Amino acid sequence: MNIDLNADLGEGFGPWRIGDDEALLDVLSSANVACGFHAGDPLIMQRTVEAALRRGVDVGAHVAFPDRQGFGRRPMQVEATELAAIVTYQLGALAGIASAAGHRMTHMSFHGALGNMAAADAALADTLVETVARFDRKLLIVSSPSRAIESAASQHGIQVVTTFLADRACDADGLLIPRRMPDSVIHDEAIVLQRVGLLLREGIVITYEGKSLPMRPHSILVHGDTPGAVALARAVRREIETSGARVVPISRLRHDA
Repeated sequence: MNIDLNADLGEGFGPWRIGDDEALLDVLSSANVACGFHAGDPLIMQRTVEAALRRGVDVGAHVAFPDRQGFGRRPMQVEATELAAIVTYQLGALAGIASAAGHRMTHMSFHGALGNMAAADAALADTLVETVARFDRKLLIVSSPSRAIESAASQHGIQVVTTFLADRACDADGLLIPRRMPDSVIHDEAIVLQRVGLLLREGIVITYEGKSLPMRPHSILVHGDTPGAVALARAVRREIETSGARVVPISRLRHDA
């Protein structure tokens, strides 16, 4: 069994840094790079892409609402045409930087409020997925379980790679629990590893309500902006490899799985 291990990186701005991206890139197989709208800037994007290239780590665009102050975690109401342009802009930015560095953009994901809203709203998912497909139908869309995004992807002929957010609680539909809820972000390493182990062994996730939810993702995500992220990523990778699975970049899942 092959599985991707990824995180959201490049989420600083100017001289400010969030997380230890260099250390995380030694552990991950794929990186979701902030494209300047919720975090990141051109130089951080370039450095992240170059560091990923040196390690053979895939890079993808992590696109968001234009909300630096709120780190992209505040819902916004944006007309569909403008939102499509916002997404295209971010995809183009990372694709260009990756190409100039001799790397390539293999995937994309929706960050924060944009991702949560799309996962629960079929009309919004259709707008966003169609935008990605128009930009490059070969891109993989990395998403937590979402019938809305999966249905839109099927309609627009683009592939979704389902990812399990190891340190985030989900509901009975696999949708993420809002961060304002207690224990929506899981900081206890032992609990995170227990969740990952159960997923790998039995294909089950325990929901926020305590129910068993079948899930067979091809990717596991750990957040890079939380305290202890590097140690947690290392522990998750050990858990994956101990289970007998192999960690591979997201672009190789289709070929080697």
